[in-house]
Amino acid sequence: MASSLISNSLHISFYSVLGMDDAGLVAVFEYFVVTGLKGFLGCPTVYYEDALMEFSENGLVRDGMIVSTIQGISVEISEEVFAAAFELPMEGMPDLSKVPKDLVFDARSIFSESKELVSTSCKKREMKIEFRLLDDILAKTIYVKAGSFDAVTHERFLLMTAITCGVKINWSSLVFDI
Repeated sequence: MASSLISNSLHISFYSVLGMDDAGLVAVFEYFVVTGLKGFLGCPTVYYEDALMEFSENGLVRDGMIVSTIQGISVEISEEVFAAAFELPMEGMPDLSKVPKDLVFDARSIFSESKELVSTSCKKREMKIEFRLLDDILAKTIYVKAGSFDAVTHERFLLMTAITCGVKINWSSLVFDI
């Protein structure tokens, strides 16, 4: 399972994408920079692929610690150390259910490809291309989802809303709780 997660993961060259000519796509990647995810999403796994695969295959969260092995050695990583290593913000909203309802309503219009409001659980084809891309990135990096990517889940919709509307997110807590 972990090897399929690694092959489905995304790592972003922010230098390249921030220089693109498409303002909508550049805005999506700027959201990641502003929200503090640049270090996490830009992490070069290719250098440590074997160690990362072992870590992923054996890893679990127990008592607020990531417990796993790297090259056969047992390791425990606290949420604080993990957050510091990936420069993840530890302040902000830890629970996506608290995203303000007025922002969710606005996002239903902002994300929509047509004049119709999209549902918070919708098909990606109903959304503008830049938000389809945002959903793919979240599905493959934060939620580490494998399989079909045709539908947007309610939870990812809330996260996309928070990112797009500038809500401060406690990324460390969010990543640890998934």
